[in-house]
Amino acid sequence: MMRRDDFLPGLAVVSGAAQGIGAAVTLALARARVPVAALDIQPLQHLAAEGDAAGLPLQTHVVDVADGEAVRAVVDRIEALSGPIGMLVNVAGVLHLGDALELSDADWLHCFAVNTHGVFHLSRAVAARMRARGTGSLVTVGSNAAAVPRTQMAAYAASKAAAHQFTRCLGLELAGQGIRCNIVAPGSTDTPMQRQLWTDAQARERILRGSLESFRTGIPLGRIAAPADVAEAVLFLLSNAARHVTLHTLSVDGGATLGI
Repeated sequence: MMRRDDFLPGLAVVSGAAQGIGAAVTLALARARVPVAALDIQPLQHLAAEGDAAGLPLQTHVVDVADGEAVRAVVDRIEALSGPIGMLVNVAGVLHLGDALELSDADWLHCFAVNTHGVFHLSRAVAARMRARGTGSLVTVGSNAAAVPRTQMAAYAASKAAAHQFTRCLGLELAGQGIRCNIVAPGSTDTPMQRQLWTDAQARERILRGSLESFRTGIPLGRIAAPADVAEAVLFLLSNAARHVTLHTLSVDGGATLGI
């Protein structure tokens, strides 16, 4: 288990912290005694209660990452109350399914507002402060769909691809200031977002097997990831163990993208 000394000084900020991968990352960091500011558009009382019950260094803030001004304000508030932010994890994301030609404007724009613009807003607000201090580690949780086309997922895949490339460009610009920017690309993970795709009792098995009709490989390792699997990869890239790793994409998909 990682400890506080394995990470940079300062606070960690995690978006999308209410459930799924975001909650797993938040709790894993807090259990390592890293102070965490957990962000989500949804109420976070359950997460705060869990942190309080375990005596974890965890604070919560409700914010819409698609709102740039609100993001700036919450980052200002966090640093004013708790000191410098040393780490950032972008997890907040939404999924809208549909054929590319049938997607509504609203669904397309919502995917980009959260999955892409949200990463931009939060990364910009936090990384500007990191740059002034000459230290920081940032991880964007994207998707293996950013690299491999998926039917019914044009908006999601395109928005995640944009977030991946933004994170790499940001990392290139900030490398000289000692700031590392990396990506974790999960595949199918047992989260509420994943479960909304399971329309019958065989859905899980179909994901494991893959589908020739939808041009989708299965999962060679034969299991769907748990949020904790993704969280462990995030913590590694945040940590000092990855101090010479930047601009990297770490796939956590059980081999589903065949190493592409």
